[in-house]
Amino acid sequence: MLPLTILLFLACAAGLRAAPVTIPHGTVELVAEHNSIQPGHNFQVGLKFQLEKGWHIYWTNPGDAGQPPRVAWDLPAGLSAGAILWPYPKVLSAFSAVDFGYEDEVLLLVPMEANASLKAASANLNADLKLVICQDVCIPGKAKLSLSLPVTRQAPSASATAFNEARQKLPKPAPASWKFQAKDGKDSFYLSGVVGRPIKQAFFFPLEESQIENAAPQKVQPSKSGFALELKKSNQLTKSIRHLRGVLLLTDKAYVIDAPVT
Repeated sequence: MLPLTILLFLACAAGLRAAPVTIPHGTVELVAEHNSIQPGHNFQVGLKFQLEKGWHIYWTNPGDAGQPPRVAWDLPAGLSAGAILWPYPKVLSAFSAVDFGYEDEVLLLVPMEANASLKAASANLNADLKLVICQDVCIPGKAKLSLSLPVTRQAPSASATAFNEARQKLPKPAPASWKFQAKDGKDSFYLSGVVGRPIKQAFFFPLEESQIENAAPQKVQPSKSGFALELKKSNQLTKSIRHLRGVLLLTDKAYVIDAPVT
């Protein structure tokens, strides 16, 4: 049998994980960034999806169809799970509909809080996952995931690569010097941004459903210090809104924005 120090080193190198669980047209597994849990210190785990080519799962706002993955956690006393941290999605077109989601491989991060009073020798993390997987048709799926991590007072080691790559795709808060507003037109919202440089490529992913027409082109008009973006209103929008909240993708960098509507 390998010594414990070697086992911990191997776990650190590969990232702690449970065996992949089969879902329709793919697999999912529960993985951990660190090789142990330290009481009083927060950490992250991940839902790692591997999907067959052409199939996708959904972002928090799925677009015109589908549902995002939902997780119900069963955790020991002293551990609590936060909401899923969503990487910025892709635009997925199918017929006349447009979805927002992920293809191929994606790691959805979930923050965990470990109470300082956590005293167990090990902790079992159990997740009940429900999701919808789509191509030309949509198939509901579910999986029961589990992962056991030792609890230690020592600082844990981390397997950084996959988690760091996933964190790079999380939308960041827009710089405080950037300014955004949206004008409410008859058929469209006109989102403008002042960011200190001309912007030629931009795409807005709304956090709320049924505000904009997802399949409509988003026309970008560069300015000396930013851009203006025309967003066609959804035909399902039945009342005025006071804010456009969402993720703004500028080339390959994503930012969380909240633009007041005037």
